[in-house]
Amino acid sequence: MGGSGFTFKRFHVDHGRCAMKVGTDGVLIGAWCRVPVEGRILDIGTGTGLIALMAAQRSPHARVTAIDVDAACVAQARGNVAASPWGGRIEVVGLPLQEFFPQERFDAIVSNPPYFEESLLPPDGRRTTARHTRSLSFQDLARGVARLLAEGGRFSLILPAGGAERFLSVARGALYLTRRCDVWTTPSSGVRRVMMELAPRPAGVVPETARLVIEDGGESRYSAEYRALTRDFYLKF
Repeated sequence: MGGSGFTFKRFHVDHGRCAMKVGTDGVLIGAWCRVPVEGRILDIGTGTGLIALMAAQRSPHARVTAIDVDAACVAQARGNVAASPWGGRIEVVGLPLQEFFPQERFDAIVSNPPYFEESLLPPDGRRTTARHTRSLSFQDLARGVARLLAEGGRFSLILPAGGAERFLSVARGALYLTRRCDVWTTPSSGVRRVMMELAPRPAGVVPETARLVIEDGGESRYSAEYRALTRDFYLKF
């Protein structure tokens, strides 16, 4: 995933101007989240536009809006969208979530959000914006999603394990967990990431839970579950 970009089966993502490059987290949540066949999808903190492009590939009749505060990322995402097969269905907006007030709500919202809260800030200011909650706190994210999510909509995000528990605490009473998947790098690594789906109303049932192991040490290195989840995107699968 190094260099100036990364090529997927149906689109290419240039990421040379973005602080956060194409990575496993974005691919995971872009493949795992539930998206409508039609309707409106929002990608919060789009960066390169990766998740927005994945959503457009998976949802042939949906309209996708992608927002980001970094001007260089907005420009790069717009270029990636224009070069994709779905340029007519994806709009990239250069605004923070706190200032984004569209006329309609969204059927699905997806995010690979900033998550560093107490840790030392990285020296790269743009990387700080991309990965530290200084620019988008969990409180602001939860409030913004609750404001923008349609009645029957779903919000999906990926966070480190500790961040996931903090977000659930912050969102309590506004967003309700419906699905959770704990991501392990290997069978012995412990939880490295948590993917969650939340709704604006209580589901009335116990949330679905699952575990995904990325590398199982088999002949192909990657687990069958990981390959099945991402095979519509990765060339190697």
